[in-house]
Amino acid sequence: MNPAFSELSLAEPLARAVAELGFSSMTPIQAQAIPVVLQGRDVMGAAQTGTGKTAAFSLPLLQRLLKHASSSTSPARHPVRALVLLPTRELAVQVAQQIELYAKYTELRSTVVFGGMDMKPQTAELKRGVEVLVATPGRLLDHIEAKNCVLNQVEYVVLDEADRMLDIGFLPDLQRILSYLPKQRTTLLFSATFSTEIKRLASSYLQDPVTIEVARSNATAATIEQRFYRVEENDKIQALKQVLRERTIGQAFVFVNSKLGCARLARSLEHDGLNSTALHGDKSQDERLKALDSFKKGEVQLLVCTDVAARGLDIKDVPAVFNFDLPFNAEDYVHRIGRTGRAGASGLSFSFVCGRDTKSLAELEKLLGKKVEVEPLELESDRRRFGGDPGRINDGQRLWHDPRGSAEARALRPPPRAARPAADPFFEQPYQPKLAPEAKPEWEQQSAKAGAGTRSVSPFIRTKRKVAALFKAATPVAAGAECERQPDPEPVA
Repeated sequence: MNPAFSELSLAEPLARAVAELGFSSMTPIQAQAIPVVLQGRDVMGAAQTGTGKTAAFSLPLLQRLLKHASSSTSPARHPVRALVLLPTRELAVQVAQQIELYAKYTELRSTVVFGGMDMKPQTAELKRGVEVLVATPGRLLDHIEAKNCVLNQVEYVVLDEADRMLDIGFLPDLQRILSYLPKQRTTLLFSATFSTEIKRLASSYLQDPVTIEVARSNATAATIEQRFYRVEENDKIQALKQVLRERTIGQAFVFVNSKLGCARLARSLEHDGLNSTALHGDKSQDERLKALDSFKKGEVQLLVCTDVAARGLDIKDVPAVFNFDLPFNAEDYVHRIGRTGRAGASGLSFSFVCGRDTKSLAELEKLLGKKVEVEPLELESDRRRFGGDPGRINDGQRLWHDPRGSAEARALRPPPRAARPAADPFFEQPYQPKLAPEAKPEWEQQSAKAGAGTRSVSPFIRTKRKVAALFKAATPVAAGAECERQPDPEPVA
């Protein structure tokens, strides 16, 4: 039995907010991490997705910051005391909303800054003063360079989804941000996946950290049913629609690996009558927030997205996740399927595997520590085409076979196509020359008729058109002839 929140002796404003949200008992990561953070220790926490890691660091931070709460309107009385860094904009917005709910009955202020939006409203919030700042690294550096916020009084730093934050893409920005912070601070790292390299790198930022792992590292939730289907690339859309129909799935995440493929798949599914929308990095922030909000409200059936939506998004009651493409990084698989089965609920995960996914599948099996069973998927169109025989299966390479025996498989093959009839029998006849071997062509016969001393002209050559000349050409003089001298005219008297 998990301990209750009442055992933590939270302050009355925080306890009231937690009770309103309907939280009664803590999850394992919350039960182990909250007491340690309340002591001011550095923490490296690893837990499965959907286990309440946000509350595990938010509640103890707010509890320790209550001594700084002030009702004063002066910005100087509200410096930044806690900094929460996240890799994606959507996750930053979600965490900021949860912190705001927890601090609802306190005097503590919080705000969020992220890219893709105008800086002016964010600057106004920072100038007003906040104790808890939630941010993405790039936009936070923009505000630091513009001198919109000062971080010299930060006491707590939280890196959520720390494995991505410490990735090579974010590491330079993260190092610059940490250089603006006091050296004496409490640092908290939380994620669902921790590799050995990430642990070694994170240890340089923490001081005597407490490592909390409530489950095996990189493990998936036991409440999620995981299925792998071998499907050829061209049949994936049909397989997706068939599984949705057979399982009667109302809503689902559909993950792809590229932005272009995400947009194309969303348009194709929309054309087929499925209410879907795309979410990827090339969309503006307004479009991304609108797509996410429509999916949360149930207005959209399928959210086709890249890995920008793979981490941290907490949308309740999403029954299934589809891996239309296997992820390039095996760790992203754990985060993708974690969008379903949240807070102990059951969920479904379907992954389509084709011939090019051999390497990705091997890396995934190494991460999960077990052999993945890939099942063949019988498509309905093939079932109708071949008479509905349940023995015929598609092995992902458009090769049809029957596991009961080769003789039966040959009998089930469709008859060969008949040869196409020729369009015109004339073209099937062999070449037959019209003239005898000794006969001459017509143009040679015309030359013979013209005579030996005259110039022969073919009737197939058009003669040069005669045009009237303004002056006649002078008559040429024969070679060697002497010109007659004309007498000079007589002088006029």
